[in-house]
Amino acid sequence: MSFHHVKTTLSLLSISQSEVYFSLSGFPVSMSVLQVHFGRWLIEGSPYVILFDIGSAAWNLDRWKGDLWQTCSIGLPYHDREANDSLILGSLIAWFFKELTDNLGDKPNVIGHFHEWQAGAGLILSRSRKIPMATVFTTHATLLGRYLCAGNADFYNNLDKFNIDKEAGERQIYHRYCLERAAVHCAHVFTTVSQITAVEANHMLHRKPDVVTPNGLNVKKFSAMHEFQNLHSTSKTRIQEFVRGHFYGHLDFNLEKTLFFFIAGRYEFSNKGADIFLESLSRLNYLLRVHRNDVTVVVFFIMPAKTNNFNVESLKGQAVRKQLWDTAHTVKEKFGKKLYDALLTGTIPDMNSILDRDDFTIMKRAIYATQRHSLPPVTTHNMLDDSTDPILSNVRRIGLFNSRNDRVKIIFHPEFLSSTSPLLPMDYEDFVRGCNLGVFPSYYEPWGYTPGECTVMGIPSVTTNLSGFGCFMEEHVSDPAAYGIYIVDRRFRSPEESCNQLTQFMFSFCQQSRRQRIIQRNRTERLSDLLDWRYLGRFYIHARHLALSRAFPEKFKMDPMAPLKVSNTVQTRD
Repeated sequence: MSFHHVKTTLSLLSISQSEVYFSLSGFPVSMSVLQVHFGRWLIEGSPYVILFDIGSAAWNLDRWKGDLWQTCSIGLPYHDREANDSLILGSLIAWFFKELTDNLGDKPNVIGHFHEWQAGAGLILSRSRKIPMATVFTTHATLLGRYLCAGNADFYNNLDKFNIDKEAGERQIYHRYCLERAAVHCAHVFTTVSQITAVEANHMLHRKPDVVTPNGLNVKKFSAMHEFQNLHSTSKTRIQEFVRGHFYGHLDFNLEKTLFFFIAGRYEFSNKGADIFLESLSRLNYLLRVHRNDVTVVVFFIMPAKTNNFNVESLKGQAVRKQLWDTAHTVKEKFGKKLYDALLTGTIPDMNSILDRDDFTIMKRAIYATQRHSLPPVTTHNMLDDSTDPILSNVRRIGLFNSRNDRVKIIFHPEFLSSTSPLLPMDYEDFVRGCNLGVFPSYYEPWGYTPGECTVMGIPSVTTNLSGFGCFMEEHVSDPAAYGIYIVDRRFRSPEESCNQLTQFMFSFCQQSRRQRIIQRNRTERLSDLLDWRYLGRFYIHARHLALSRAFPEKFKMDPMAPLKVSNTVQTRD
Protein backbone atom coordinates (compact mmCIF):
# COMPACT_ATOMS: atom_id res chain seq x y z
CA MET A 1 0.00 0.00 0.00
CA SER A 2 1.39 3.42 -0.85
CA PHE A 3 0.04 6.61 0.68
CA HIS A 4 -0.90 9.46 -1.63
CA HIS A 5 0.50 12.91 -0.89
CA VAL A 6 -2.30 15.41 -1.01
CA LYS A 7 -1.97 19.11 -1.54
CA THR A 8 -5.03 21.18 -2.73
CA THR A 9 -9.06 20.99 -2.48
CA LEU A 10 -11.30 18.41 -0.87
CA SER A 11 -12.97 15.96 -3.27
CA LEU A 12 -15.57 13.38 -2.33
CA LEU A 13 -15.05 9.77 -3.38
CA SER A 14 -18.15 8.03 -2.09
CA ILE A 15 -20.83 8.50 0.51
CA SER A 16 -23.04 5.96 2.23
CA GLN A 17 -25.51 6.57 5.00
CA SER A 18 -23.13 5.47 7.73
CA GLU A 19 -19.69 6.22 6.30
CA VAL A 20 -17.92 8.96 4.38
CA TYR A 21 -14.89 7.99 2.29
CA PHE A 22 -12.82 10.81 0.91
CA SER A 23 -9.53 11.72 -0.70
CA LEU A 24 -7.64 14.95 -0.23
CA SER A 25 -6.38 16.33 -3.48
CA GLY A 26 -5.49 19.60 -1.86
CA PHE A 27 -6.10 22.52 0.45
CA PRO A 28 -6.27 26.29 0.06
CA VAL A 29 -3.05 27.98 -1.04
CA SER A 30 -2.12 28.94 2.55
CA MET A 31 -2.21 25.26 3.45
CA SER A 32 -0.18 24.01 0.51
CA VAL A 33 2.97 23.52 2.60
CA LEU A 34 1.27 21.07 4.94
CA GLN A 35 1.84 17.35 4.50
CA VAL A 36 -1.23 15.10 4.65
CA HIS A 37 -1.38 11.42 3.74
CA PHE A 38 -4.39 9.37 2.79
CA GLY A 39 -4.54 5.58 2.54
CA ARG A 40 -5.52 2.42 4.33
CA TRP A 41 -4.41 1.41 7.82
CA LEU A 42 -2.64 -1.95 7.68
CA ILE A 43 -4.74 -3.67 10.33
CA GLU A 44 -7.65 -6.08 10.12
CA GLY A 45 -10.44 -4.54 8.04
CA SER A 46 -8.02 -2.08 6.33
CA PRO A 47 -9.95 1.11 7.25
CA TYR A 48 -9.29 4.39 5.45
CA VAL A 49 -7.04 6.74 7.37
CA ILE A 50 -5.81 10.33 7.05
CA LEU A 51 -2.46 11.18 8.61
CA PHE A 52 -1.55 14.79 9.39
CA ASP A 53 2.16 15.57 9.49
CA ILE A 54 2.28 17.90 12.49
CA GLY A 55 5.94 18.70 11.85
CA SER A 56 5.08 20.42 8.59
CA ALA A 57 2.55 22.61 10.42
CA ALA A 58 4.71 23.54 13.42
CA TRP A 59 5.36 27.01 11.99
CA ASN A 60 1.74 27.87 12.88
CA LEU A 61 2.11 26.91 16.57
CA ASP A 62 2.31 30.42 18.06
CA ARG A 63 -0.75 31.60 16.13
CA TRP A 64 -2.71 28.52 17.19
CA LYS A 65 -1.68 29.02 20.80
CA GLY A 66 -3.20 32.50 20.54
CA ASP A 67 -6.39 31.02 19.06
CA LEU A 68 -6.64 28.52 21.94
CA TRP A 69 -6.15 31.29 24.51
CA GLN A 70 -8.79 33.45 22.85
CA THR A 71 -11.16 30.48 22.71
CA CYS A 72 -10.93 29.04 26.22
CA SER A 73 -8.13 30.86 28.12
CA ILE A 74 -5.85 27.81 28.21
CA GLY A 75 -2.16 28.55 27.78
CA LEU A 76 0.45 25.95 26.87
CA PRO A 77 4.08 26.26 28.06
CA TYR A 78 6.71 26.21 25.32
CA HIS A 79 8.67 23.34 26.93
CA ASP A 80 5.77 20.82 26.91
CA ARG A 81 6.27 19.29 23.49
CA GLU A 82 3.46 16.73 23.84
CA ALA A 83 0.91 19.43 24.65
CA ASN A 84 2.18 21.61 21.79
CA ASP A 85 1.97 18.68 19.36
CA SER A 86 -1.58 17.97 20.52
CA LEU A 87 -2.52 21.59 19.74
CA ILE A 88 -1.02 21.38 16.23
CA LEU A 89 -2.93 18.15 15.59
CA GLY A 90 -6.12 19.59 17.04
CA SER A 91 -5.89 22.72 14.89
CA LEU A 92 -5.38 20.63 11.76
CA ILE A 93 -8.33 18.39 12.69
CA ALA A 94 -10.63 21.37 13.26
CA TRP A 95 -9.46 22.88 9.98
CA PHE A 96 -10.09 19.59 8.19
CA PHE A 97 -13.60 19.13 9.65
CA LYS A 98 -14.50 22.69 8.60
CA GLU A 99 -13.50 21.90 5.00
CA LEU A 100 -15.28 18.54 5.13
CA THR A 101 -18.59 19.82 6.46
CA ASP A 102 -18.56 22.79 4.05
CA ASN A 103 -18.23 20.36 1.13
CA LEU A 104 -20.73 17.80 2.43
CA GLY A 105 -23.48 20.24 3.31
CA ASP A 106 -26.33 18.79 5.33
CA LYS A 107 -26.02 15.18 4.28
CA PRO A 108 -24.57 12.94 5.53
CA ASN A 109 -23.94 14.22 9.03
CA VAL A 110 -20.45 13.91 10.50
CA ILE A 111 -19.52 12.39 13.86
CA GLY A 112 -16.11 13.10 15.37
CA HIS A 113 -15.01 10.63 18.05
CA PHE A 114 -12.04 11.95 20.05
CA HIS A 115 -9.99 9.76 22.39
CA GLU A 116 -7.87 11.04 25.31
CA TRP A 117 -6.68 14.54 26.22
CA GLN A 118 -4.16 14.63 23.34
CA ALA A 119 -7.08 14.81 20.89
CA GLY A 120 -9.04 17.24 23.07
CA ALA A 121 -7.84 20.42 21.36
CA GLY A 122 -9.46 19.33 18.09
CA LEU A 123 -12.82 18.88 19.81
CA ILE A 124 -12.59 22.20 21.68
CA LEU A 125 -11.73 24.15 18.54
CA SER A 126 -14.40 22.38 16.46
CA ARG A 127 -17.12 23.26 18.95
CA SER A 128 -15.92 26.85 19.45
CA ARG A 129 -16.05 27.40 15.68
CA LYS A 130 -19.56 25.95 15.56
CA ILE A 131 -18.66 23.30 12.99
CA PRO A 132 -21.87 21.31 12.27
CA MET A 133 -20.88 17.89 13.56
CA ALA A 134 -21.67 15.57 16.45
CA THR A 135 -18.82 14.98 18.90
CA VAL A 136 -17.97 12.13 21.28
CA PHE A 137 -15.09 12.24 23.77
CA THR A 138 -13.75 9.07 25.38
CA THR A 139 -11.24 9.01 28.20
CA HIS A 140 -9.50 5.68 28.75
CA ALA A 141 -7.97 6.96 32.01
CA THR A 142 -8.08 10.39 33.57
CA LEU A 143 -4.79 12.23 33.34
CA LEU A 144 -4.67 13.24 36.99
CA GLY A 145 -5.87 9.84 38.20
CA ARG A 146 -2.86 8.12 36.62
CA TYR A 147 -0.47 10.63 38.22
CA LEU A 148 -2.06 10.35 41.67
CA CYS A 149 -2.01 6.54 41.68
CA ALA A 150 1.62 6.47 40.52
CA GLY A 151 2.38 8.61 43.59
CA ASN A 152 0.95 5.95 45.93
CA ALA A 153 -2.01 8.09 46.97
CA ASP A 154 -4.95 6.28 48.57
CA PHE A 155 -6.84 7.23 45.45
CA TYR A 156 -10.22 5.51 45.53
CA ASN A 157 -10.88 6.20 49.22
CA ASN A 158 -10.16 9.92 48.75
CA LEU A 159 -11.79 10.70 45.42
CA ASP A 160 -14.06 13.33 46.94
CA LYS A 161 -11.27 14.90 49.01
CA PHE A 162 -8.70 15.85 46.36
CA ASN A 163 -8.20 19.52 45.50
CA ILE A 164 -8.06 18.87 41.76
CA ASP A 165 -6.58 22.20 40.63
CA LYS A 166 -3.92 22.10 43.35
CA GLU A 167 -2.92 18.49 42.59
CA ALA A 168 -2.64 19.19 38.84
CA GLY A 169 -0.63 22.36 39.47
CA GLU A 170 1.82 20.64 41.81
CA ARG A 171 2.52 18.04 39.11
CA GLN A 172 2.95 20.74 36.44
CA ILE A 173 0.19 19.29 34.29
CA TYR A 174 -2.48 21.93 34.94
CA HIS A 175 -2.63 22.97 31.26
CA ARG A 176 -3.06 19.33 30.18
CA TYR A 177 -5.77 18.82 32.79
CA CYS A 178 -7.56 21.95 31.50
CA LEU A 179 -7.49 20.58 27.93
CA GLU A 180 -8.92 17.28 29.10
CA ARG A 181 -11.65 18.85 31.22
CA ALA A 182 -12.61 21.36 28.52
CA ALA A 183 -12.91 18.55 25.95
CA VAL A 184 -15.11 16.54 28.32
CA HIS A 185 -17.51 19.44 28.80
CA CYS A 186 -17.54 20.48 25.13
CA ALA A 187 -18.45 17.04 23.82
CA HIS A 188 -22.05 16.20 22.99
CA VAL A 189 -21.48 12.77 24.54
CA PHE A 190 -18.84 11.82 27.10
CA THR A 191 -17.89 8.16 27.51
CA THR A 192 -15.32 6.13 29.39
CA VAL A 193 -14.27 2.48 29.28
CA SER A 194 -15.51 1.12 32.62
CA GLN A 195 -17.74 1.78 35.61
CA ILE A 196 -14.74 2.25 37.92
CA THR A 197 -13.35 4.94 35.59
CA ALA A 198 -16.80 6.51 35.32
CA VAL A 199 -16.76 7.09 39.09
CA GLU A 200 -13.24 8.51 38.83
CA ALA A 201 -14.14 10.80 35.90
CA ASN A 202 -17.16 12.18 37.75
CA HIS A 203 -14.85 13.39 40.54
CA MET A 204 -11.77 14.33 38.49
CA LEU A 205 -13.49 15.94 35.47
CA HIS A 206 -16.84 16.94 37.03
CA ARG A 207 -19.04 15.27 34.42
CA LYS A 208 -20.75 11.93 34.70
CA PRO A 209 -20.15 9.81 31.57
CA ASP A 210 -23.22 9.40 29.37
CA VAL A 211 -22.22 5.89 28.19
CA VAL A 212 -19.70 3.30 29.33
CA THR A 213 -17.93 1.84 26.26
CA PRO A 214 -15.92 -1.25 27.28
CA ASN A 215 -12.93 -2.23 25.15
CA GLY A 216 -13.48 -5.28 22.97
CA LEU A 217 -11.33 -7.67 20.96
CA ASN A 218 -11.63 -9.32 17.56
CA VAL A 219 -12.30 -12.86 18.74
CA LYS A 220 -11.40 -15.68 16.35
CA LYS A 221 -13.20 -18.92 17.05
CA PHE A 222 -11.74 -22.35 16.46
CA SER A 223 -13.86 -24.99 14.79
CA ALA A 224 -12.85 -27.58 17.41
CA MET A 225 -12.30 -27.01 21.12
CA HIS A 226 -9.01 -28.92 21.18
CA GLU A 227 -7.35 -26.58 18.66
CA PHE A 228 -6.53 -23.81 21.13
CA GLN A 229 -5.34 -26.46 23.63
CA ASN A 230 -2.92 -27.70 20.96
CA LEU A 231 -1.67 -24.15 20.44
CA HIS A 232 -1.08 -23.88 24.20
CA SER A 233 0.98 -27.07 24.13
CA THR A 234 3.06 -25.92 21.13
CA SER A 235 3.81 -22.50 22.60
CA LYS A 236 4.55 -23.97 26.03
CA THR A 237 7.19 -26.24 24.43
CA ARG A 238 8.94 -23.16 23.01
CA ILE A 239 8.96 -21.47 26.43
CA GLN A 240 10.35 -24.65 27.96
CA GLU A 241 13.24 -24.54 25.47
CA PHE A 242 14.08 -21.01 26.59
CA VAL A 243 13.90 -22.04 30.26
CA ARG A 244 16.26 -24.97 29.59
CA GLY A 245 18.86 -22.52 28.34
CA HIS A 246 18.28 -19.83 30.94
CA PHE A 247 18.60 -22.24 33.85
CA TYR A 248 21.41 -24.42 32.44
CA GLY A 249 23.47 -25.91 35.23
CA HIS A 250 20.58 -25.39 37.66
CA LEU A 251 17.87 -27.32 35.83
CA ASP A 252 17.09 -29.53 38.80
CA PHE A 253 13.32 -29.14 38.48
CA ASN A 254 10.90 -31.09 36.31
CA LEU A 255 9.71 -28.97 33.38
CA GLU A 256 6.60 -31.16 33.04
CA LYS A 257 5.63 -30.01 36.54
CA THR A 258 6.58 -26.38 35.96
CA LEU A 259 3.96 -23.64 35.62
CA PHE A 260 4.57 -20.40 33.75
CA PHE A 261 3.08 -17.19 35.22
CA PHE A 262 3.54 -13.74 33.71
CA ILE A 263 2.77 -10.05 34.10
CA ALA A 264 3.05 -7.64 31.14
CA GLY A 265 2.36 -4.03 30.27
CA ARG A 266 3.71 -0.53 30.79
CA TYR A 267 6.36 -0.29 33.48
CA GLU A 268 4.19 1.38 36.11
CA PHE A 269 5.39 -0.50 39.15
CA SER A 270 2.57 0.33 41.59
CA ASN A 271 -0.25 1.02 39.13
CA LYS A 272 0.21 -2.38 37.43
CA GLY A 273 0.46 -4.17 40.78
CA ALA A 274 4.04 -5.42 40.36
CA ASP A 275 4.70 -4.48 44.00
CA ILE A 276 1.97 -6.69 45.46
CA PHE A 277 2.79 -9.42 42.91
CA LEU A 278 6.43 -9.68 44.02
CA GLU A 279 5.47 -9.81 47.69
CA SER A 280 2.92 -12.54 46.94
CA LEU A 281 5.54 -14.53 45.02
CA SER A 282 7.77 -14.49 48.09
CA ARG A 283 4.91 -15.92 50.16
CA LEU A 284 4.03 -18.44 47.46
CA ASN A 285 7.65 -19.63 47.43
CA TYR A 286 7.44 -20.18 51.19
CA LEU A 287 4.19 -22.14 50.94
CA LEU A 288 5.48 -24.39 48.15
CA ARG A 289 8.65 -25.17 50.13
CA VAL A 290 6.81 -25.80 53.42
CA HIS A 291 4.30 -28.12 51.77
CA ARG A 292 7.13 -29.86 49.85
CA ASN A 293 5.19 -29.32 46.64
CA ASP A 294 6.96 -30.69 43.56
CA VAL A 295 5.57 -27.86 41.38
CA THR A 296 7.97 -25.14 40.25
CA VAL A 297 6.71 -21.72 39.13
CA VAL A 298 8.68 -19.67 36.60
CA VAL A 299 7.43 -16.07 36.54
CA PHE A 300 8.04 -13.70 33.62
CA PHE A 301 7.96 -9.91 34.00
CA ILE A 302 7.47 -8.47 30.49
CA MET A 303 7.82 -4.72 31.08
CA PRO A 304 9.97 -2.38 28.95
CA ALA A 305 12.73 -0.58 30.85
CA LYS A 306 16.00 1.18 29.97
CA THR A 307 18.63 -1.32 28.86
CA ASN A 308 21.73 -1.29 26.68
CA ASN A 309 21.67 -4.90 25.43
CA PHE A 310 21.09 -8.55 26.30
CA ASN A 311 23.35 -9.69 29.11
CA VAL A 312 26.10 -12.14 28.20
CA GLU A 313 24.94 -14.83 30.63
CA SER A 314 21.46 -15.01 29.07
CA LEU A 315 22.84 -15.31 25.55
CA LYS A 316 25.39 -17.88 26.70
CA GLY A 317 22.60 -19.98 28.21
CA GLN A 318 20.79 -20.27 24.87
CA ALA A 319 24.09 -21.05 23.11
CA VAL A 320 24.85 -23.83 25.62
CA ARG A 321 21.36 -25.26 25.16
CA LYS A 322 21.75 -25.32 21.38
CA GLN A 323 25.18 -26.93 21.67
CA LEU A 324 23.78 -29.64 23.92
CA TRP A 325 20.95 -30.25 21.49
CA ASP A 326 23.38 -30.57 18.58
CA THR A 327 25.59 -32.98 20.56
CA ALA A 328 22.63 -35.13 21.58
CA HIS A 329 21.38 -35.19 17.98
CA THR A 330 24.81 -36.27 16.66
CA VAL A 331 25.15 -39.09 19.20
CA LYS A 332 21.55 -40.15 18.59
CA GLU A 333 22.16 -40.45 14.83
CA LYS A 334 25.28 -42.54 15.42
CA PHE A 335 23.58 -44.71 18.02
CA GLY A 336 20.54 -45.20 15.79
CA LYS A 337 22.61 -46.30 12.78
CA LYS A 338 24.55 -48.92 14.81
CA LEU A 339 21.34 -50.20 16.40
CA TYR A 340 19.69 -50.43 12.96
CA ASP A 341 22.63 -52.34 11.49
CA ALA A 342 22.69 -54.77 14.44
CA LEU A 343 18.97 -55.48 14.20
CA LEU A 344 19.29 -56.14 10.47
CA THR A 345 21.75 -58.93 11.26
CA GLY A 346 19.32 -60.41 13.78
CA THR A 347 21.40 -59.63 16.88
CA ILE A 348 20.78 -57.59 20.00
CA PRO A 349 23.69 -55.13 20.22
CA ASP A 350 25.84 -54.82 23.30
CA MET A 351 24.74 -51.50 24.76
CA ASN A 352 28.15 -51.04 26.39
CA SER A 353 29.94 -51.17 23.04
CA ILE A 354 27.46 -49.44 20.80
CA LEU A 355 29.00 -46.08 21.76
CA ASP A 356 32.77 -45.74 21.46
CA ARG A 357 35.17 -43.72 23.61
CA ASP A 358 34.90 -40.64 21.37
CA ASP A 359 31.16 -40.55 21.88
CA PHE A 360 31.58 -40.61 25.66
CA THR A 361 34.22 -37.89 25.39
CA ILE A 362 31.86 -35.67 23.39
CA MET A 363 29.06 -36.16 25.94
CA LYS A 364 31.34 -35.51 28.90
CA ARG A 365 32.59 -32.31 27.30
CA ALA A 366 28.99 -31.23 26.70
CA ILE A 367 28.12 -31.90 30.35
CA TYR A 368 31.23 -30.00 31.47
CA ALA A 369 30.07 -27.02 29.39
CA THR A 370 26.88 -26.84 31.45
CA GLN A 371 28.77 -26.32 34.71
CA ARG A 372 27.86 -23.00 36.24
CA HIS A 373 29.28 -21.28 39.29
CA SER A 374 26.74 -18.46 39.41
CA LEU A 375 22.97 -18.42 39.78
CA PRO A 376 20.79 -18.03 36.67
CA PRO A 377 20.26 -14.28 36.07
CA VAL A 378 17.04 -12.64 37.20
CA THR A 379 17.06 -10.24 34.24
CA THR A 380 17.79 -11.05 30.59
CA HIS A 381 19.27 -7.61 29.77
CA ASN A 382 21.87 -5.19 31.11
CA MET A 383 19.82 -2.64 33.03
CA LEU A 384 20.89 1.00 32.92
CA ASP A 385 19.40 1.70 36.37
CA ASP A 386 20.09 -1.65 38.00
CA SER A 387 20.53 -0.30 41.54
CA THR A 388 17.33 1.76 41.54
CA ASP A 389 15.09 -0.35 39.32
CA PRO A 390 11.86 -1.07 41.30
CA ILE A 391 11.52 -4.73 40.25
CA LEU A 392 15.17 -5.61 40.86
CA SER A 393 15.21 -3.68 44.16
CA ASN A 394 12.23 -5.69 45.39
CA VAL A 395 13.70 -8.96 44.15
CA ARG A 396 16.73 -8.21 46.33
CA ARG A 397 14.44 -7.42 49.25
CA ILE A 398 12.49 -10.69 49.05
CA GLY A 399 15.58 -12.73 48.17
CA LEU A 400 14.26 -14.60 45.11
CA PHE A 401 17.54 -15.08 43.22
CA ASN A 402 16.69 -18.31 41.32
CA SER A 403 18.56 -20.53 43.79
CA ARG A 404 18.11 -24.31 43.77
CA ASN A 405 15.93 -24.25 46.88
CA ASP A 406 13.48 -21.71 45.47
CA ARG A 407 10.28 -23.14 44.04
CA VAL A 408 9.51 -19.74 42.46
CA LYS A 409 11.94 -18.53 39.79
CA ILE A 410 11.89 -15.00 38.33
CA ILE A 411 12.82 -13.84 34.82
CA PHE A 412 12.62 -10.09 34.16
CA HIS A 413 12.49 -9.46 30.38
CA PRO A 414 12.63 -5.61 30.15
CA GLU A 415 11.64 -5.45 26.51
CA PHE A 416 8.50 -6.26 24.55
CA LEU A 417 8.56 -9.70 22.97
CA SER A 418 9.39 -10.23 19.31
CA SER A 419 9.68 -13.27 17.06
CA THR A 420 13.01 -11.84 15.79
CA SER A 421 14.65 -11.79 19.24
CA PRO A 422 17.79 -13.96 19.50
CA LEU A 423 16.89 -14.74 23.12
CA LEU A 424 13.17 -15.50 23.31
CA PRO A 425 11.94 -15.52 19.69
CA MET A 426 8.19 -15.44 20.31
CA ASP A 427 5.43 -12.96 19.55
CA TYR A 428 3.41 -11.81 22.53
CA GLU A 429 0.32 -13.77 21.46
CA ASP A 430 2.25 -17.04 21.18
CA PHE A 431 3.93 -16.39 24.52
CA VAL A 432 0.59 -15.80 26.27
CA ARG A 433 -0.82 -19.00 24.79
CA GLY A 434 2.11 -20.96 26.23
CA CYS A 435 1.72 -19.64 29.78
CA ASN A 436 -0.51 -21.12 32.47
CA LEU A 437 -1.61 -17.97 34.31
CA GLY A 438 -1.51 -14.22 33.69
CA VAL A 439 -1.29 -12.14 36.88
CA PHE A 440 -2.40 -8.49 36.72
CA PRO A 441 -3.12 -7.26 40.27
CA SER A 442 -3.41 -3.62 39.15
CA TYR A 443 -4.25 -0.76 41.50
CA TYR A 444 -5.02 1.58 38.58
CA GLU A 445 -6.32 -0.09 35.42
CA PRO A 446 -9.23 1.71 33.71
CA TRP A 447 -9.89 -1.32 31.52
CA GLY A 448 -7.16 -3.97 31.27
CA TYR A 449 -6.52 -5.50 27.87
CA THR A 450 -3.97 -8.00 29.19
CA PRO A 451 -6.42 -10.19 31.17
CA GLY A 452 -8.92 -9.82 28.32
CA GLU A 453 -6.36 -11.16 25.85
CA CYS A 454 -5.67 -14.06 28.19
CA THR A 455 -9.39 -14.85 28.34
CA VAL A 456 -9.95 -15.01 24.57
CA MET A 457 -6.92 -17.33 24.31
CA GLY A 458 -8.23 -19.60 27.06
CA ILE A 459 -5.57 -18.67 29.62
CA PRO A 460 -6.75 -18.09 33.23
CA SER A 461 -5.80 -14.74 34.75
CA VAL A 462 -5.77 -12.73 37.96
CA THR A 463 -7.24 -9.22 37.93
CA THR A 464 -8.67 -6.85 40.56
CA ASN A 465 -11.92 -5.07 41.39
CA LEU A 466 -10.12 -1.78 40.65
CA SER A 467 -9.70 -2.68 36.98
CA GLY A 468 -12.44 -2.15 34.42
CA PHE A 469 -12.08 -5.74 33.22
CA GLY A 470 -12.46 -7.13 36.77
CA CYS A 471 -15.59 -5.07 37.42
CA PHE A 472 -17.02 -6.08 34.04
CA MET A 473 -16.51 -9.77 34.81
CA GLU A 474 -18.01 -9.45 38.29
CA GLU A 475 -21.08 -7.87 36.71
CA HIS A 476 -21.50 -10.43 33.90
CA VAL A 477 -20.29 -13.73 35.45
CA SER A 478 -21.78 -15.13 38.64
CA ASP A 479 -18.64 -17.05 39.70
CA PRO A 480 -15.61 -15.67 37.79
CA ALA A 481 -13.09 -17.90 39.61
CA ALA A 482 -14.82 -21.01 38.26
CA TYR A 483 -14.08 -19.68 34.78
CA GLY A 484 -10.44 -18.91 35.49
CA ILE A 485 -10.90 -15.20 36.30
CA TYR A 486 -9.52 -14.60 39.81
CA ILE A 487 -10.48 -11.17 41.15
CA VAL A 488 -8.36 -9.73 43.98
CA ASP A 489 -10.17 -7.25 46.23
CA ARG A 490 -7.97 -4.15 46.26
CA ARG A 491 -10.77 -1.68 46.91
CA PHE A 492 -12.23 -2.78 50.23
CA ARG A 493 -9.30 -4.71 51.73
CA SER A 494 -5.96 -3.56 53.11
CA PRO A 495 -2.79 -4.16 51.04
CA GLU A 496 -1.82 -6.97 53.41
CA GLU A 497 -5.17 -8.73 52.99
CA SER A 498 -5.04 -8.27 49.21
CA CYS A 499 -1.53 -9.73 49.12
CA ASN A 500 -2.65 -12.79 51.10
CA GLN A 501 -5.64 -13.25 48.82
CA LEU A 502 -3.42 -13.13 45.72
CA THR A 503 -1.00 -15.61 47.32
CA GLN A 504 -3.87 -18.00 48.04
CA PHE A 505 -5.17 -17.73 44.47
CA MET A 506 -1.76 -18.67 43.08
CA PHE A 507 -1.18 -21.45 45.63
CA SER A 508 -4.58 -22.99 44.85
CA PHE A 509 -3.78 -22.83 41.14
CA CYS A 510 -0.49 -24.66 41.77
CA GLN A 511 -2.39 -27.47 43.50
CA GLN A 512 -4.58 -28.19 40.46
CA SER A 513 -3.91 -31.33 38.45
CA ARG A 514 -3.08 -31.13 34.76
CA ARG A 515 -6.58 -32.34 33.90
CA GLN A 516 -8.15 -29.65 36.10
CA ARG A 517 -6.11 -26.96 34.34
CA ILE A 518 -7.23 -28.24 30.92
CA ILE A 519 -10.89 -28.15 32.00
CA GLN A 520 -10.42 -24.64 33.40
CA ARG A 521 -8.86 -23.39 30.15
CA ASN A 522 -11.90 -24.66 28.27
CA ARG A 523 -14.19 -22.76 30.64
CA THR A 524 -12.07 -19.59 30.38
CA GLU A 525 -12.22 -19.60 26.59
CA ARG A 526 -16.04 -19.75 26.70
CA LEU A 527 -16.08 -16.23 28.15
CA SER A 528 -14.52 -14.81 24.98
CA ASP A 529 -17.97 -14.03 23.53
CA LEU A 530 -18.43 -11.40 26.24
CA LEU A 531 -15.34 -9.54 25.01
CA ASP A 532 -16.13 -9.74 21.29
CA TRP A 533 -16.69 -6.46 19.44
CA ARG A 534 -19.86 -8.05 18.04
CA TYR A 535 -21.25 -7.69 21.54
CA LEU A 536 -19.40 -4.65 22.91
CA GLY A 537 -19.61 -2.60 19.71
CA ARG A 538 -23.24 -1.78 20.51
CA PHE A 539 -22.12 0.64 23.25
CA TYR A 540 -20.14 2.69 20.72
CA ILE A 541 -23.08 2.67 18.32
CA HIS A 542 -25.36 3.86 21.13
CA ALA A 543 -22.94 6.69 22.04
CA ARG A 544 -22.78 7.91 18.44
CA HIS A 545 -26.54 7.79 17.99
CA LEU A 546 -26.89 9.78 21.21
CA ALA A 547 -24.38 12.35 19.93
CA LEU A 548 -26.38 12.75 16.69
CA SER A 549 -29.61 13.25 18.61
CA ARG A 550 -28.01 16.01 20.69
CA ALA A 551 -26.17 17.73 17.83
CA PHE A 552 -29.08 17.55 15.37
CA PRO A 553 -32.23 17.16 17.50
CA GLU A 554 -34.50 18.19 14.62
CA LYS A 555 -33.21 15.31 12.46
CA PHE A 556 -32.44 12.53 14.95
CA LYS A 557 -34.79 11.40 17.69
CA MET A 558 -33.68 8.93 20.31
CA ASP A 559 -35.32 7.39 23.34
CA PRO A 560 -32.63 7.48 26.08
CA MET A 561 -34.39 4.58 27.85
CA ALA A 562 -34.46 2.30 24.80
CA PRO A 563 -32.53 -0.97 25.22
CA LEU A 564 -29.25 -1.36 23.36
CA LYS A 565 -29.27 -3.45 20.21
CA VAL A 566 -26.68 -6.11 19.45
CA SER A 567 -25.39 -5.88 15.86
CA ASN A 568 -24.85 -9.64 15.58
CA THR A 569 -26.18 -12.48 17.64
CA VAL A 570 -23.68 -13.68 20.22
CA GLN A 571 -23.73 -17.42 20.77
CA THR A 572 -22.91 -18.60 24.29
CA ARG A 573 -21.68 -22.17 24.35
CA ASP A 574 -22.37 -24.57 27.19
